[in-house]
Amino acid sequence: MMTGKRICLTALTLVTVLLLGGWTSLSSLTALEVFDRQEPDGLYRVGDHLVRAEPRLEPAMADHAAGVFQSIYDDYLEKSGGQCWLAVIPGKHAFLAGSRPNLDCRELAAAITRQAPFLETIDLTGVVTLEDYYRTDVHWRQEALLPTARYLAGAMGVPFTGAGYTVQTLTEDFRGVDLRGRDLPIPPESLCYLTGPALEGTTVTCYDLMGRPRPGVVYDKAAAWGREPYDLFLSGPQGLMTLENPQAATDRELILFRDSFGSSLAPLLTESYARITLVDLRYLPSYLLGDYVDFRGQDVLFLYSSHLLNNSLSLR
Repeated sequence: MMTGKRICLTALTLVTVLLLGGWTSLSSLTALEVFDRQEPDGLYRVGDHLVRAEPRLEPAMADHAAGVFQSIYDDYLEKSGGQCWLAVIPGKHAFLAGSRPNLDCRELAAAITRQAPFLETIDLTGVVTLEDYYRTDVHWRQEALLPTARYLAGAMGVPFTGAGYTVQTLTEDFRGVDLRGRDLPIPPESLCYLTGPALEGTTVTCYDLMGRPRPGVVYDKAAAWGREPYDLFLSGPQGLMTLENPQAATDRELILFRDSFGSSLAPLLTESYARITLVDLRYLPSYLLGDYVDFRGQDVLFLYSSHLLNNSLSLR
């Protein structure tokens, strides 16, 4: 039952929406905010943030992810001898769930490492904050990631200063994928990227499923104006690519198993690693890795969002 205060606030919200956006906005906002009900696709609104619900751990999904990771270790990593880590990226629900049931990223990581004990967990729950994310998109903002990159580098034992970076704004009219198709009175935000000496000296190479290389770019500004603006970072989904920086602080190499979140984070780690191999198991199945990746004792990081790990059937 609504209290008198709640009824007054609801009425005020309805009037405001009618004045600003009309009945279409009213319909969307009523479903998302006024009656605190989430959309069929699991989206809800808190202030100007659109949030994807993640109410509970799905054990079968954790099992599947762990099975894929363990098979990669058994087939390739155990013989190569590199150290391996798992870092789970919390979703915005971790900060905005309120009284709703909420997936615990530590519980998810523990469920995976129980079945894939070769992995050492890097806990990001105390490092990543709500301000690191776009309001209308599931992804994190690259310009906010230097503390996270520094923390990951420290956990993996490589230096990272985070110095010399400059924030560049591509557009101030960014509307994330979660706002698409919804007429909500949420203001646009900035889509930014970082430039600096480490990135200027980085060479990007993409590989097709025949293993043929082609030049890539750290920032694909043309792709940013397409359907998925986040494709600005490393041109979006790619099964296999490498980043090479001859001026890196070490000569160490990293294999990064990742989802789309890794596209904006990986370039920052070129300050620390001379070569980073990025693998997206949604597009390059694990059973083909031996045909494309030379495993020779590199550091290995499995960096995934909680959303993907808790819905992991796309990992192969």
